[in-house]
Amino acid sequence: MIMNSKGTIQEDTLYSNELGEEVTLLIYLPPAFSPLYKYNLLIAQDGKDYFQFGRIGRVADELHINHQIADSIIVGIPYSTVQNRREKYHPNGTQNKAYIRFLAHELVPYLDEQFPTFQMGLGRGLIGDSLGATVSLMTALKYPHTFGKLILQSPLVNDHVLETVRKFDHYHLLEMDHIIGTGETAVKTTIHTTEDFLAPNRALSQLLQSTNADYTYEEFDGDHTWKHWQPYIAKMLVKMFPS
Repeated sequence: MIMNSKGTIQEDTLYSNELGEEVTLLIYLPPAFSPLYKYNLLIAQDGKDYFQFGRIGRVADELHINHQIADSIIVGIPYSTVQNRREKYHPNGTQNKAYIRFLAHELVPYLDEQFPTFQMGLGRGLIGDSLGATVSLMTALKYPHTFGKLILQSPLVNDHVLETVRKFDHYHLLEMDHIIGTGETAVKTTIHTTEDFLAPNRALSQLLQSTNADYTYEEFDGDHTWKHWQPYIAKMLVKMFPS
């Protein structure tokens, strides 16, 4: 008997009282998904981008079939507009605090009710690129017992982020994988500024390496694009959710 080599991706919606809006969810269930087994949970900011440009569903299919990762459900949260994305993901965004509360207090309980998840911090991860990585980091620092695993691809790092990292003191609860490109020294942002991402990410790395987090850092030869983020997804999933 040949096992089905493809998982399924289903669309769902969840009304958020924190945000006052319907939130679309793209939910990947792995090949041979069964309610009889327990699953890790990975929540992706920029959810549509991770499925489309990151090809995370296809990558996860291959890793599941080859028994390289533990059984895992991936939930992508697409953004509606670039402006709305910034309001939710940027530390200074008008909806940032509400979005972080939505992740911890509304989305996680909903997913735990819908699917057979482990319902513990080290059974849940957050993944994001750029601002999506920033909000993932800030969410885990606020709710480390809820989100124990972090995949950070080229986060925006500012003084507020660094100060929050300095003040946090529960790093033993976190496993983190962090990458940044050596070419990310003049990144054009969605508000039409040009920012150096590399130097602040190196400062973040120095801080995190001095903690007792399970922390991995790598610099790649490339810029702030999916061309360079996509090839790392398989490696980072294997590290976070080993079989």
